[in-house]
Amino acid sequence: MPQRGRKYRQMMQQIDRTRPMDVGAAIELLKTSSFARFDETVDISVNLGVNPRHADQMVRGAVVFPHGLGKTVRVAVFAKGEKEIEAREAGADFVGGEDLVNRIKDDNWLDFDKAIATPDMMGLVGRIGRILGPRGLMPNPKVGTVTFDVARAVREMKAGRVEFRVEKAGIVHAPVGKLSFESDKLRANLTTLVEALQRLKPSTAKGVYMKGITLSSTMGPGIKVDIGSVIQVAT
Repeated sequence: MPQRGRKYRQMMQQIDRTRPMDVGAAIELLKTSSFARFDETVDISVNLGVNPRHADQMVRGAVVFPHGLGKTVRVAVFAKGEKEIEAREAGADFVGGEDLVNRIKDDNWLDFDKAIATPDMMGLVGRIGRILGPRGLMPNPKVGTVTFDVARAVREMKAGRVEFRVEKAGIVHAPVGKLSFESDKLRANLTTLVEALQRLKPSTAKGVYMKGITLSSTMGPGIKVDIGSVIQVAT
């Protein structure tokens, strides 16, 4: 394992690895001990008591954070006719149909962060599924990115909409904002995600649902958070 830097080790010394911290204290520790020279992203990892190999225990969804993510999101929309106009007026960065599909297929152009498509365009978009899918860019009706309400979808993406999906190990990873955010804003974003996960608890999941929560910054170590303090915030 590579040797960690001095500042990272100093931050580790401030963390009690034997017991979780209150969520408010964990956020403050992340903010006060940061040593990076850029505005780090704050990430949350939630260990869920589910088995994603069972279809009825797959947890996935999307949330729109009340305070956004602190970054510009480039949105591409596959639409035509009135929906193309609607997408442009809503602020989409790139809008098109077959021309946009060909640009991606022929030039391997992927200069966008999120993709939305109207249902009638999915036949075309399916041609580039092998390109978009591995990069997490394939529109999906389950998370609201295949829709005729393109204006709402574009506005949500621009506002900081985040999609999440439980991994094979039963963990959900998601960004919740920037370290420069005020503590209460980070806490509100985090709460929004926790509430969404609570609502999505599969009826077939047995035992403890939320088994562990960890917060971390881009360059910093993970901080175990007391689940009770997060759930109290979220309820």
